[in-house]
Amino acid sequence: MDRFKTILNIASKQTNLGFGLVALLTAGGEQIFSSVAFKCPCNELNFLYGLVFLLVPALALLLLGYILSKKMWILFTGIWHNRAKLCCWKNLATTCTAFFQISSTALVAPSSWFAVALLNGNYYECAMTGTNVSVYNQYLCKDMNSELDCAKKLPMLPCDKRNEELLRTLRSQSQILGWLVITSIMLSSLLIICLARCNSPISYQQLKFWRAYAQEESELMDLYTNKHAKDLAERNLKSFFNQMEPANITTPSNKDWEKISLLYKFSTKDHFYSTLHRYVETNQEGDGIRMVSVRSNESTDNPAVLHFVDGGMVSI
Repeated sequence: MDRFKTILNIASKQTNLGFGLVALLTAGGEQIFSSVAFKCPCNELNFLYGLVFLLVPALALLLLGYILSKKMWILFTGIWHNRAKLCCWKNLATTCTAFFQISSTALVAPSSWFAVALLNGNYYECAMTGTNVSVYNQYLCKDMNSELDCAKKLPMLPCDKRNEELLRTLRSQSQILGWLVITSIMLSSLLIICLARCNSPISYQQLKFWRAYAQEESELMDLYTNKHAKDLAERNLKSFFNQMEPANITTPSNKDWEKISLLYKFSTKDHFYSTLHRYVETNQEGDGIRMVSVRSNESTDNPAVLHFVDGGMVSI
């Protein structure tokens, strides 16, 4: 178990390795799913059945990628209350750029499923033998003696393995599409990375340092948050059970939390590496909340969106 955690930790720090691990797990899951759960009905439902198995799991993986994205919830938490700021063109462009980056990461698993499913060919065979496009059916049956009988028997083709020629044709079409999908994904990824690096305001080594800093800050933030929450909970419990005055504990105000919870875009003018770094270097007001036994003036009617945490998990 410790070795498995170590592997996951390394994968989370190395983006390319993490993407490769996600793609590998998705490909393995598709192979198991295809051999165990998929059974083509070989009737008029072929097209719908094959299309559902080809697209719906990819859609589910895409939604799961959004749900588990920490940046997703940093971006959208509280956005309804700040919609006036969002109307600004600059803020809207930054939000769209951040959402594009989140989507590019979330698309790794569904694109892997889609490509591997096409290379496998089972879903495509089932779907295309149930299509009602007469031109395509005539194309498949052009070398057969009776095209009319062939078109009528197409839905039974995945269950009847005697006509291997048609099955090979369908499988070859599916694999060609699969390789085209893989090539297009690789080319688009390369172009996007090249454009991003060409427009980078910092050098490669500084960008590497920025990523290392952001990773370390995120891990330490989780540790410090848990420790501070534990200290505050222990203080409150001791005060309640011992019926004594609580000790003073200073915690950041709502405004302070909001300042460090934004997605950060690097600027060469400020030379800060995160919103937390900028807050520490520029904020000298010390307007934290001192947690004592007084009633807060703030509303306690928190919106339901606070049930989501940064890691994308939902409290049930």
